[in-house]
Amino acid sequence: MKVLSVFGTRPEAIKMAPLMQALSLEPTIQNRICVTGQHRQMLDPVMALFKLRADHDLNVMVPGQGLNGLYTRVMNGVDRVIEEDRPDIVLVHGDTSTANASAVAAFHQRVKVGHVEAGLRTYDLKQPFPEEMNRRVIDTIGHWLFAPTQTSKQNLMQENLGGRILVTGNTVIDALDLTCRTLEIDPVLKAALSNRYPWVDDTRRLVLVTGHRRENFGDGFEQICEALELLSRRTDIQIVYPVHMNPEVRSVVERTLSHLENIHLIAPLAYPDFVWFMCRAHIILTDSGGVQEEAPSLGKPVLVMRNVTERPEAVEAGTVTLVGTDPIRIVKEVAALLDHAEHYAAASGKLNPYGDGRAAERIVAALCERDFSEFNPVPAFSRLAAAA
Repeated sequence: MKVLSVFGTRPEAIKMAPLMQALSLEPTIQNRICVTGQHRQMLDPVMALFKLRADHDLNVMVPGQGLNGLYTRVMNGVDRVIEEDRPDIVLVHGDTSTANASAVAAFHQRVKVGHVEAGLRTYDLKQPFPEEMNRRVIDTIGHWLFAPTQTSKQNLMQENLGGRILVTGNTVIDALDLTCRTLEIDPVLKAALSNRYPWVDDTRRLVLVTGHRRENFGDGFEQICEALELLSRRTDIQIVYPVHMNPEVRSVVERTLSHLENIHLIAPLAYPDFVWFMCRAHIILTDSGGVQEEAPSLGKPVLVMRNVTERPEAVEAGTVTLVGTDPIRIVKEVAALLDHAEHYAAASGKLNPYGDGRAAERIVAALCERDFSEFNPVPAFSRLAAAA
């Protein structure tokens, strides 16, 4: 079987890496990797970390390019790769422009599409934008729909889609597990990370922040920064914010927060570094999807700075709380976790509903038409290794 796996952003690469490794071990599958370079500077370190080599690199990013330009360049590039490689199936991940354009290119070539992380929904095309549209399109044309949870499977079943739906767990837990194990057994790497960030203050609780969602551009990020400024007045915490490279994010964050002593604005982190910070964090503030899945496996409460989430399982489990971008709400929820031990224990002691770190194995077994009932049902993770 010839498989073409296409991804282009940092989160896609992290989540696809365990699957690329699993596919490389399957003798009946020839897997070729096509990267689009949608996150050029953040993609390459992940490729190096997981020892992945691209067979095709489309390098689609050009200055001033909008979503339509990006989509067109990805679709045309993947179309050419499909003509050259003639795969039996094209694998894409999640809800990016890379994933959508690649899936449509495969569909037009009558090549089967496999969608990893299928079935996530907010049912609001504006939140997140354009991701909600992207994943719905991919699921509509997908042949294999690899749903991370039973909730995602139910979403797909309600839409009466034609693809084959399988619950696999989320591959990000596979990637997190691999990275935590590496940090646990590699004292040199752990020491290097500690030396790289000597300013981390172990006497104060660490609040880790990430933010990049397009729907928060403008007023949303202004409000998030206002909340962080208010929180920075507390002397018992230290705030660390790896700032996304998008100028819509960076300009607001640097203008409003760069002068504050208790907020460390740092460059986007390599994945092992980010896992190291997650392990050390007391609370995580984010608008990211992947962090909502990863942090509960590490026992970290997550406050999601969005109004809706396509990952309701974590909200239902109590590991994630939606707080939006209202500064007063954000400060109030952070204070509750910092000041009330029982509240923190309740938020950090839950099970992660996103699987057991064997999602990649299930996907490979499904592609090979092998029974993987031995893997099911997909159990929840309680905790990963204490990598910090």
